[in-house]
Amino acid sequence: MFEQRIHQHFIDSADLKYQAAESLSAPIARAIEAMWTAVTNDCKVLACGNGGSAADAQHFAAEFVGRYERERPELAALALTTDASIITAIANDYSYNEIFAKQVRALGQAGDVLLAISTSGNSESILAAIEAAHSREMTVVGLTGKGGGKMSGVLGELDIHICVPHDRTARIQEVHITAIHCICDGVDAMLLGDTE
Repeated sequence: MFEQRIHQHFIDSADLKYQAAESLSAPIARAIEAMWTAVTNDCKVLACGNGGSAADAQHFAAEFVGRYERERPELAALALTTDASIITAIANDYSYNEIFAKQVRALGQAGDVLLAISTSGNSESILAAIEAAHSREMTVVGLTGKGGGKMSGVLGELDIHICVPHDRTARIQEVHITAIHCICDGVDAMLLGDTE
């Protein structure tokens, strides 16, 4: 009953990835270099997002701290989405929009990288986190879709924008996880050598 619908999901996802490969390769390569520079200079990557993007932030941090596909030293990364006490205290006492920004100001330092994930580019909590990262002289890697939304206007010249050329959230998230895997693979290749 659902076979054709399922088949179409796979086709649509594959088509978008083929389309995005050309336009996103250069910004993903820049993100690899920025994160490699950070972690090899005793700095770290902070990652944030809401909903499915929160899961992607955690997925990213797990690949960096644990491993991606090859054994290597641990890499400093932290998902700002995981401490329920911090998140609920900030949301309750200040504003939900501050849940990541306050953590960035507390933990971020010059030389660190913020991985800011928002499929629409309009998440106020992510925009506030970017502003906080800039106040700490951090580089921002933004993962968006739907034209980039408000994030396009707040990213600086030294920041990196990986904007998926699509409007459907599910398709954007599928490319985001591919981009995250490309970043992990690229950093590993820079650390360990290119084995493929």
